[in-house]
Amino acid sequence: MTIGNIQLGEFPLFLAPMEDITDPSFRFLCKLNGADFMYTEFISSDGLIRDGEKSVRKLNIYNFERPIGIQLYGHLTEAMVEAALIAETASPELIDINFGCPMKKIANRGAGAGMLRNIPLMISMTEAIVKAVKLPVTVKTRLGWDEQSTNIVEVAERLQDTGISALTIHGRTRAQLYRGAADWTLIGEVKNNPRMKIPVIGNGDIDSPEKAREMFSRYGVDGIMIGRATVGRPWIFRDIRHYLSTGELLPEPDVEEKAALALLHLDKSIEFKEGKRAILEMRRHLSNYFKGLPHFRETRLRLLTTLEPEEIREIIREISARWGSYRTDDRTSVYGL
Repeated sequence: MTIGNIQLGEFPLFLAPMEDITDPSFRFLCKLNGADFMYTEFISSDGLIRDGEKSVRKLNIYNFERPIGIQLYGHLTEAMVEAALIAETASPELIDINFGCPMKKIANRGAGAGMLRNIPLMISMTEAIVKAVKLPVTVKTRLGWDEQSTNIVEVAERLQDTGISALTIHGRTRAQLYRGAADWTLIGEVKNNPRMKIPVIGNGDIDSPEKAREMFSRYGVDGIMIGRATVGRPWIFRDIRHYLSTGELLPEPDVEEKAALALLHLDKSIEFKEGKRAILEMRRHLSNYFKGLPHFRETRLRLLTTLEPEEIREIIREISARWGSYRTDDRTSVYGL
């Protein structure tokens, strides 16, 4: 698969951009585990052109995570074009436009998935950004606003005609948010539409190696994007890649191995961020690293309430010592760190 001049090989795996989740520390872990392409957390065009601290900070990218894209969202074409030009100065491999975020505060302003209610503006905005920047431009969107407007096959053709280099489709409407099962049927229709020449990346409910292989083989997508299933579980990329290559399911990492990853994640979070923010913004991951352990409630509470890095390290070491080789399956571990 190729996006612009970016060579991604066969069956590439993408880390979905997620607010307050896919920060540099987590991207480090996902790259270590085999993610082929990653994105920054999505960035508000309004925040970026106004030099907002949080938005500008998200432009920080590092050599270890390349190739990487910067994803932008907004509802005004002029602001989105200006933001894309600013983002281009950070030297990512591509600019991605978010037409898929279903969050009420974003969609109801007409940004993100809200753009699905104004397809002409979506198309004209995309065309303006493609013309303004030198980097490849890609788009992420959904099937439609609701079940009565699942017009993604037509919309995909129109987006392609603007000059974008790839299209990612999440298999739900905005009205669904993240409820119910993702419908990959329409993603497959887009991919198999003879008019479509650009790569099509599928997104939604990929939470296992078996599911990833099924979506590649059944719908013929060029790549797969994984979001929520990666949280506190960066090894999912390693597991999928191994299964696609060999047909063999790797064992889940045992607790000792997960603890090593959690400690590395903590160190990287502190490296890339300052003070309490480094702890607060990785708590969701910490909670998931050790999800499913028996009699874990008290330890989990301690882990997610302290703000002291050394105390967190000590709790993680306790978890490792107590549960050690525990895992939810009985396959022999081959995960090395």
